Amino acid sequence: MFDVAVIEDAQAAEVSLDPVRARLLAELAGGPGSATTLAAKVGLPRQKVNYHLRILEQHGLVELVEERRKGNCTERMLRASAASYVISPSALAAVEPDPDKAPDRLSARWLLALGARMIKEVGLLLTGAHRAGKKVGTFALDAEVRFASAGDRAAFAEELAAATAALISKYHDTTAEGGRPHRLLLAVHPRAVHPAAEQATAGRAAAVQPEAE
Repeated sequence: MFDVAVIEDAQAAEVSLDPVRARLLAELAGGPGSATTLAAKVGLPRQKVNYHLRILEQHGLVELVEERRKGNCTERMLRASAASYVISPSALAAVEPDPDKAPDRLSARWLLALGARMIKEVGLLLTGAHRAGKKVGTFALDAEVRFASAGDRAAFAEELAAATAALISKYHDTTAEGGRPHRLLLAVHPRAVHPAAEQATAGRAAAVQPEAE
C-alpha cells in the first residue's frame, strides 16, 4: 500500500468521489476487509457492497489481499491501494489549469495552477517509476514563518527570490551531457485553518479565560 496515490483517470476519479465508495475506501485504508465485514460497518447489504468493491477494484483503487475458503463460498479480502488519494488535473484534461497562460508571482490562483501542475507531473513520474521498479528523485521542504508585517513578508519574498536565482545560476548547466531538467517550485502563502479546528481553538481559549470579578 502506498502512503499517497495519484488518480489520473477521469473514470477512476468519478468512482472515488461516490460517497459510498469513498466510505469503503476509507475503511479499507485502515486494513483489509471483505464485502461481509464491510457491509456490517457501513450498514448496507453485502451484495451492494460487493458491487461497489468490484468497481473500485476495476479502477485499481482497491486490491486483493487473499481469498479465504468458507464452506462452499470464497471470501475475498481486499484493501485500499493507498492510504490516501489525490486527483490529478489530468482527470479533467479539458479544463486543467495552465500556469503558462497568466504568470503572476503575486496571484494566489497562479499558485494553484502551479500546484496543480506539480501534482500532475509528480503523479506521472510516480506511475512510470512504479512500473519500472525505480524511485523518483525529489526533495521537499515544508516550513512555517510568522511575519510581523506585510512589509516583512514582501522583503522575505524578495530575498528568497534572489537567493534562489543565485542557486539556479550556480548549478544550472545547459551543456552537461546526460543532464536532466528539474522543476523547482517555491511558494509563500498564509496558513489555512479548517473552520472546525478554528472553532475548537476558540473554544479552548474561552474555557481558560478568567471570570470577571
